[in-house]
Amino acid sequence: MGILTWTWIIVGASFALYIGIAIWARAKTTGDFYVAAKQIHPVLNGMATGADWMSAASFISMAGLIAFMGRDGSMYLMGWTGGYVLLAMLLAPYLRKYGKFTVPMFVGERYYSQTARVVAVVCAIFVSFTYVAGQMRGVGVVFSRFLEVPINTGVLIGMAIVFFYATMGGMKGITYTQVAQYCVLITAYMIPAIFISIMLTGNPIPQLGYGSMLSEGGQQILGSSPGHLLQKLNEVQIELGFSAYTAGGAKTPIDVFMITLALMVGTAGLPHIIIRFFTTPTIKGARSSAGWALLFIAILYTTAPAVAAFARLNLIHSLNGKSYAEAPSWFKNWEKTGLVAWKDRNGDGKMQFAKGEPFKGKLEFEKDAAGAVKIGPSGERVVKSAFDEKNTNELYIDRDIIVLANPEIARLPNWVVALVAAGGLAAALSTAAGLLLVIASAISHDLVKNVLAKDTTEKAELLWARAAAGAAVIIAGYFGIHPPGFVAQVVAFAFGLAASSFFPIIILGIFWKRATKEGAMLGMVAGIAFTAAYIIYFKFVNPDINNAKHWLWGISPEGIGSLGMVVNFVVAIGVSMVTKAPPQAVQDMVASLRYPRTIE
Repeated sequence: MGILTWTWIIVGASFALYIGIAIWARAKTTGDFYVAAKQIHPVLNGMATGADWMSAASFISMAGLIAFMGRDGSMYLMGWTGGYVLLAMLLAPYLRKYGKFTVPMFVGERYYSQTARVVAVVCAIFVSFTYVAGQMRGVGVVFSRFLEVPINTGVLIGMAIVFFYATMGGMKGITYTQVAQYCVLITAYMIPAIFISIMLTGNPIPQLGYGSMLSEGGQQILGSSPGHLLQKLNEVQIELGFSAYTAGGAKTPIDVFMITLALMVGTAGLPHIIIRFFTTPTIKGARSSAGWALLFIAILYTTAPAVAAFARLNLIHSLNGKSYAEAPSWFKNWEKTGLVAWKDRNGDGKMQFAKGEPFKGKLEFEKDAAGAVKIGPSGERVVKSAFDEKNTNELYIDRDIIVLANPEIARLPNWVVALVAAGGLAAALSTAAGLLLVIASAISHDLVKNVLAKDTTEKAELLWARAAAGAAVIIAGYFGIHPPGFVAQVVAFAFGLAASSFFPIIILGIFWKRATKEGAMLGMVAGIAFTAAYIIYFKFVNPDINNAKHWLWGISPEGIGSLGMVVNFVVAIGVSMVTKAPPQAVQDMVASLRYPRTIE
């Protein structure tokens, strides 16, 4: 069977499973909708947290970024993994002991202010919409290739699916759906990694194959002499004009540090991850589920560098120096999506993969009067975008396709290719559902129920939650159709916004009794405003100067959230010191969060 048929079968079966679970676990009360009635077993909660955490950025985009950045791409691994440890140690048990529904609720009560709650609601919605844009973009990329529909159509299909099970099941339905999605995504990620590791190194464990010698079969596949896999990748990179894969150096040390830090503290400030620890029956269960989640996450995260290296070697071998007629079928299939392209700059009829970006601006293809893409003399789709004359790279490869195209590049069976498509969709939809729930609960519970209409009944509140989730799906779809960057890049922006808004306020709220409502509100506003302004300026207002020469202290928009966090801390602490101390009842509540009266 072909890839399309296998995709319909595997993706269709997985969607049927998700919808069936949503119907079985549909929310009947607000407790079900917001925190799954706090009855989720720690192991299942850890698995659901893993799926919620490992978004399209982790599954689709992270290995692609590492494949193109080499060692510098490790900042995504360090930041996201280290951030989860930070979350598990510093926040999860204390917020579970607090025991309510949402992060804005904690902010409102800890800082004894409805205004502070509203500021937190705005920040939660802003962060969540930025994050969910990356997920919907990932859904569109998967559908565009494997169901052979335009990316925008793929986004619309994803919107319909996530709308159904997010609005029907709430946190209860989402949790059990995410357990199934974790099983799908981790299977889809590991099977091709294991296959390719065996093909290239003879080692079935990708993490070990990554540092192994090429097998005889791997040497034949790559046309290479004996040697370590990474050594051969370094040699190929240098031969093409790139720096050694393991050398790094594309980013300055301060930028790598700031991006890693932003991802770490952003993790610990993400509302859709924090809320997961409200779903366990006990504080002990929250700690346990954090440990299980870290284990489930580590399976994928320790595999990603191997996937990146395998894909980079196979990609270069399959394309460089080939004519378009000799180009593998995977390149021509992905070319139809507009995510890969080639233009013969030197007229030799050969594909040249070299250092540097080949196009200026957004990739576009030339079209004739009828709207069809023009075909060049070699059969390639004609690129409209301008070239950067300073480099000789003739190929454009979107970072977001590396994991999805990896099985095709390695010529694995069609069912494996389709399985990866299902895994990518599971990763994107699981996180999108969690983010939409944060948006829905922020509007229905924190804004409507506790600020605008306090006499709202539980039935009406549940209706508001579902309506808010539906509206959020529509807005998320728009951002998925008009994304501001690669999936992982967009997600990095969301982490920066979370780092600069929620993390300082939650940390101060738990560990410093003297933090006041004025300090919290001004800190959140200052931190997120500074970070958002920096990102918007360099990415949208003046993208032509988006380079290290113009950045503040060499810090990129992906890493500026670390500085925004410092701004938040400084403002919050400074204002708190010159304003009236919190009421004694609030200080007692802070003390009780850190010193449990009973052991659960």
